[in-house]
Amino acid sequence: MVLFPNCKINLGLRILRRREDGYHDLETVFYPLPLKDALEIIRSERLLFTSTGIPIPGDPSGNLCWKAFHLLKRDFPDLPTVDIRLHKRIPIGAGLGGGSADGAQMLLLLDKRFNLQLSKEKLLDYAAQLGSDCPFFILNTPCLGEGRGERLEPIGLDLSGYSFVVVDPAVHISTAQAFSLCVPDAGGKRIKEVIGQPIGTWARELVNDFEEPVFRQYPVLRSIKDQLYAAGALYASLTGSGSGFFGIFEKDQLPSLNFGPDYTVIPLT
Repeated sequence: MVLFPNCKINLGLRILRRREDGYHDLETVFYPLPLKDALEIIRSERLLFTSTGIPIPGDPSGNLCWKAFHLLKRDFPDLPTVDIRLHKRIPIGAGLGGGSADGAQMLLLLDKRFNLQLSKEKLLDYAAQLGSDCPFFILNTPCLGEGRGERLEPIGLDLSGYSFVVVDPAVHISTAQAFSLCVPDAGGKRIKEVIGQPIGTWARELVNDFEEPVFRQYPVLRSIKDQLYAAGALYASLTGSGSGFFGIFEKDQLPSLNFGPDYTVIPLT
């Protein structure tokens, strides 16, 4: 059985306050895009994990697909072992949520393949145990995200009339470091309000709080956003804590962009 986990972008990201548990309360809009991995499971004698495409660093036991299997195995001891095969196309460490998508879709694959009959609420609970972004990929529809990002409210946002460009500069930004550079601020206009305005206002008002601290640490990244706007983007932003960027353009009017050999540029229409 095969599923195709897709990526997401963050339309705005506000860091509102630091919590007593060490996490931060956030506000963002998660929006799915059709850049996809391929994830397959095949029943096997023992648990296996292989990957192709973009190399995945680290031991397989740290992969969220592997962790998703063991999370369900804890509650379903008779769950058969599987051969997990992942073809990776979503850039890693770019704020596009590829690992979270793979983990969440692994839950869905196991549920469907072995008829576990998990409710949406239970799947969301398991996904939240895997990571803050994982619950979004269970719903996989535009959502306002609050709390750590796991509190989700589907919203009626449709950007299918636009085209997108995703730019991966292959710069690794530690999420913990990015948070340490930000000063929480609950003031100003809320993202939920801004996202309901015409897209022409977003460049002025839809803010990702990670951008300025990240730009100070990695000045080269600012030029990506500047080049997207110079090429005609209606809105351009860092996604998540980075280091990936996206630009939103008029439908089928994507420009030819050349950021250099170390950058990956992915058009999505």
